Amino acid sequence: MIDRFVIPLVKIAIVLNATLVAVTYMVLLERKVIAWAQSRLGPMRVGPYGILQPVADAVKLMIKEDITPVRADKWVFTAAPIISMVPALIVYAVIPFGPTVTMFGHPVPLYITDINVGLLYVVSVASVGVYGIILAGWASNSKYPLLASLRASAQLISYEVAVTLTLVSVIMMAGTLSMVGIVNAQYNQHIWYVFAQPVAFVLVLIGGLAETNRAPFDLPEAEQELTGGFHTEYSGMRFALFFLAEYANMIVVSSVVTTLFLGGWLPPFPNTAVFHVLYYIPSWMWFFLKSFAFLYLFIWIRATLPRYRYDQLMRLGWKVLIPLAIVNLVITGLVKVVLL
Repeated sequence: MIDRFVIPLVKIAIVLNATLVAVTYMVLLERKVIAWAQSRLGPMRVGPYGILQPVADAVKLMIKEDITPVRADKWVFTAAPIISMVPALIVYAVIPFGPTVTMFGHPVPLYITDINVGLLYVVSVASVGVYGIILAGWASNSKYPLLASLRASAQLISYEVAVTLTLVSVIMMAGTLSMVGIVNAQYNQHIWYVFAQPVAFVLVLIGGLAETNRAPFDLPEAEQELTGGFHTEYSGMRFALFFLAEYANMIVVSSVVTTLFLGGWLPPFPNTAVFHVLYYIPSWMWFFLKSFAFLYLFIWIRATLPRYRYDQLMRLGWKVLIPLAIVNLVITGLVKVVLL
């Protein structure tokens, strides 16, 4: 009873609350890092060094008037931010933060569940989030959100193909779709897949930026062109849900890249006796350090790179990333058959 119901519910509560807190302070981290990149200080007024700024932002959004445009489709207008937010949270069901550990005499896995099609689950659920953006643009009954939703749908189609083809290369290396199994495969093969699949790593990183609508691929928002993109007509908590979904998706992409290419919870050079001392650092800490490095990279890219033009974005997806993904897949298959 405890193992089947109580412990999973406790894990779900911990993961959801930790994700929402992390998302809240990701906003503060981004504002601070971009400020430092521009020789500014960032938020400094609310709390010591601005540490309570996320709390002030949350209170402001909760008490702000929530407006629905007169000509909007009210039901879809309300459902759209929920459709964007929910997939970003339920992906964490299969993200492994660490191996199985013993607590109070009971084995406790440091993940909610492990299914044999975990990677397929991640790709399937994560791709649902774009429907929230498309529906928001259509339901707003406004030209700028509609243009943003069309951009988001075209962007998803082009980059989803490249990312999915690239992930097949990782599956061929690991021989499994299980997220835990992929980490264990890197342990057994004594190598992180970032070294065995460097092209796949770069492709997934670029695709992750595009699918989360982050700079330099933030065309669905593009404030200079589309005012605010798909959330132009949103305010209050419905706007906050879109905001939370974007940053939750950033954490999802960082967690997935860490799991697939950086050995998940494994230290560098896994299963190598010379570096066995690295195992004294808790496994979950390795996972969070790697994920944080990717989150910092997301912010650093936004602070330094300009936005792509839309034709450049499409050209990169269809003429560069997809051919590279196919070539990488063919080479991986040949190496797997001939050498292994």
